[in-house]
Amino acid sequence: MRNFLASAGLFASAKVLPAKEKDEETDGMQGMEPRKKGRKSEHDIGRAVPVQTPDVPDLPFRMDGSVKEFHLIAEPVKQEIVPGRVVDLWGYNGSAPGPTIQITQGDRVRIIVDNHLPEPTSMHWHGFEVPFEMDGAPGASQDPIPPGGRFVYEFTLNQGGTFFYHSHMAMQEMMGMIGAFIMHPKESHQPVVDKDFAVIIQEYAILSNLTVPNSSSMEYNWLALNGKCGPATTPLVVRHGDRVRIRLINLGMDHHPIHLHGHQFVITGTEGGRQPESTWGPNNTVLVGVAQARDLEFVASNPGDWMLHCHLPHHMMNQMSSVVGPMSRHRGMPAGLGMEQGMGMIRGGSATSEENGPSLGRGMGVGSTAEQTVSNSPLKPDAASHHDMPEMQMSGMQKLPDTQMSSDVSKDANSVPGFPQDAFMEGPMMTMDKMVEKPETYGLRPGWSGFVGGMMTFVRVLPPDKYDEIMRLKEKRQGNTRMPDMPGMEHKHE
Repeated sequence: MRNFLASAGLFASAKVLPAKEKDEETDGMQGMEPRKKGRKSEHDIGRAVPVQTPDVPDLPFRMDGSVKEFHLIAEPVKQEIVPGRVVDLWGYNGSAPGPTIQITQGDRVRIIVDNHLPEPTSMHWHGFEVPFEMDGAPGASQDPIPPGGRFVYEFTLNQGGTFFYHSHMAMQEMMGMIGAFIMHPKESHQPVVDKDFAVIIQEYAILSNLTVPNSSSMEYNWLALNGKCGPATTPLVVRHGDRVRIRLINLGMDHHPIHLHGHQFVITGTEGGRQPESTWGPNNTVLVGVAQARDLEFVASNPGDWMLHCHLPHHMMNQMSSVVGPMSRHRGMPAGLGMEQGMGMIRGGSATSEENGPSLGRGMGVGSTAEQTVSNSPLKPDAASHHDMPEMQMSGMQKLPDTQMSSDVSKDANSVPGFPQDAFMEGPMMTMDKMVEKPETYGLRPGWSGFVGGMMTFVRVLPPDKYDEIMRLKEKRQGNTRMPDMPGMEHKHE
């Protein structure tokens, strides 16, 4: 265990960086082997490692004397969770989850919260040891902030670790109102890390013909990491040999077993702060419960593009609905039924009975009827091969060429009980590599996006030359320079 944890260095007081600076990396490398002579890291030159929150900005601050002053605006947000799927959420400063706040242990902070929502809200600082009147519990420590209102919170923070802020109006939480709040220690925890990431876990229930989450639902079909669903999530890119920390934060209705491929990690912290080293032990899956945070640390010693995902099977796909197996073998799907039927929630009868079959849309409840039938599955009962699949148009997705199809199905597939299950994800789930292209995805296997849905992303452990190449591509992308074509693939650029 000592060899696994071996590392050294000092961690200076954290500097909170604006979003535009957060991706600027130095050339440091910290891993299992001693650093080569003459090679410097951020720790050697006394610079802190800021937390990166992919797809989410940092919240800048201004200094008012010795006080760090932040400004948060609670407001409606339109957010594209995958290409072509724009949903109506509630968040902060145009983002759901809200921007990441980073401070240093001992800082005095002032946070101005403006309410641009059409109803009252509040702001709770989850796990903070602050004066009672600053806790943000409506009806207890303060009155709710009315529409158009403002509340100013101010306190000194002497804790360290992974914390978060969120509305304490319960249903607003399910609309996206949460953000990471990182309290860097005055001196680095040992061993020091080279890369530090924050990942916020969220889930939404949004029917296919709606844009607003059903915050009272117990069935979720869009599973997000930092406000994006796979394959639109941004991979965590690290250099081979880096020591990595991943801070997982969950504020939803489900617990999530998060699994990392290719590496073992130790759990070094929770939503309460740093854990004693005596509690550390090897893991590759961690259950992140509701209102919990877990800090994972490992040395990226195994090169590859490793999946990081929730291991609940229904959470590894988008827009999950009851169209698996025998329930999808009808020639049409009724439309206009109620939400419970559409989400596959059984209230009577058998799972395969007509009244419990999948449906599209939401009817008026009692008396609603199946006004029309539409295609339910590309794998018709009389078509076993994907060559017989009808062309389907899905928002934000593109048809996969035959040469990139995940696999064929057997000619007698329809005779096998339970078929289909994962045959093209029944949507069908089609690749959208080009549509979610970004520097962090450069070099992934062609067709990768067809297998990364829902609460999934990658930890890409790259050799120094490949890592540096992606960093250069990120700089070019900031300058609006197009991505180069992948070897063996031809893209048409506008």
